[in-house]
Amino acid sequence: MTVILLRHGRSTANTSGLLAGRSPGVHLDDRGRAQADDLVTRLGDYLGEIRAVARSPLDRCAETVAPLLSALGTNGDRPPEIVVDELIEVDYGGWTGRPIKELLGEPLWKVVQQQPSAAVFPDGEGLADVQSRAVRAVRELDRIYGGPDGSGVWVACSHGDVIKSVIADAMGSHLDSFQRIVVEPASISVIRYGSARPYVHTVNHTAKVPVPRPPREAAAADDAVVGGETGADADASATVPATSR
Repeated sequence: MTVILLRHGRSTANTSGLLAGRSPGVHLDDRGRAQADDLVTRLGDYLGEIRAVARSPLDRCAETVAPLLSALGTNGDRPPEIVVDELIEVDYGGWTGRPIKELLGEPLWKVVQQQPSAAVFPDGEGLADVQSRAVRAVRELDRIYGGPDGSGVWVACSHGDVIKSVIADAMGSHLDSFQRIVVEPASISVIRYGSARPYVHTVNHTAKVPVPRPPREAAAADDAVVGGETGADADASATVPATSR
């Protein structure tokens, strides 16, 4: 029901100005490792409720979730770690490993910025295909780990453009608008997949994560509030057992 979309911590490629893509040997830098350690505190309100940790196969995502998995328990009693190929970084093809400043002069750069749905990287994949495989994976995993009562919380650790494409889908926005979304290293975005529609609770959060309110018990409890949320249930939400969130 609720997925915590986690971008990997800052990597050596992030600070070198290179487009890492799926290049091997890209790891977290010192800042990224500190960000990974800090996730345990930032996700404190969720730790007892996390039912699974899904991640991209790349090293920087494995390193990001490692401290979280350790905090969730031993191998025998902690939630499963699931390596999901569909959450892997974009295949940037011929752009992989090149300096960002060098790519600015490529004609495709403007397409990526202005009409990403039409962008296909040379010998790589298109951003529309990235969104399709990522959204499909997230929604399928959510059906599994949302649980029979729909209260499940799980984590998906992936990459910037992949996460932005999932958020755009949840917002009902065209992929051509996804460049308006900012997703920093180690940031957290929270989406609750309700029975009526997805609800985007937070995007690019870099502090402690706010807990989504539980669905209202009234008729049409999963409908959006006309005029916006009232905040009237804020005190009640603070005392609701975590299992109902």
